[in-house]
Amino acid sequence: KKPVRKEIINKKIVSKKMVKKVEKKVISEKKKEEKEAELSEKELEILKGINLRVEKGESIAIVGPSGVGKTTLLNIIGTLDLPTSGKLIFQGKEISYKNEEKLTKLRREKIGFVFQLHYLMPEFEVIENVMLPGLIAGFSREKAKKRAEELLDMLGLKDKANYKPPYLSGGERQRVAIARAIFLNPPLLLADEPTGNLDPETAKEVLKIFLK
Repeated sequence: KKPVRKEIINKKIVSKKMVKKVEKKVISEKKKEEKEAELSEKELEILKGINLRVEKGESIAIVGPSGVGKTTLLNIIGTLDLPTSGKLIFQGKEISYKNEEKLTKLRREKIGFVFQLHYLMPEFEVIENVMLPGLIAGFSREKAKKRAEELLDMLGLKDKANYKPPYLSGGERQRVAIARAIFLNPPLLLADEPTGNLDPETAKEVLKIFLK
């Protein structure tokens, strides 16, 4: 197993300038709003000078204090957010943001997402939640169910296949989310604080699954 690499993001602190008061209250309020909007648009930099290369089979932990842009970076890598400048190269090809249909196909087939919240469909059974990526990709229901059963068995949830998410523990829901994310064996798996809502012991178990 390759060791987990850590990437630390630092945030540039931007100070706001004081806005001069004017005699008329209405004009003063409008001027202030415009100036603050102008400052936020021009000076707020979430990510700057980020160069990151990830090799096949490598596990990377992106660490840093709250608000430095960790989630923004993951969203850009996952093509959920668009960068204002720079390039994203995936499997040797530069990603084009002009065609949303191609981006959707890329996310569906090549990228797995696991979030802090599981985002499971509460009205669907566990096995149906896991089957969703396969059904959307064109799998037959039988083939999708077989793959889902294999994943649930691997993650220790075979006996919960016909439960609905509200009746599972937090750790069980997160494992269902992981099963759904890896259904299509994506070459890239992105996890944004997947253990943030879990107790320490459950968090350790979830991390072990990621590093298998």
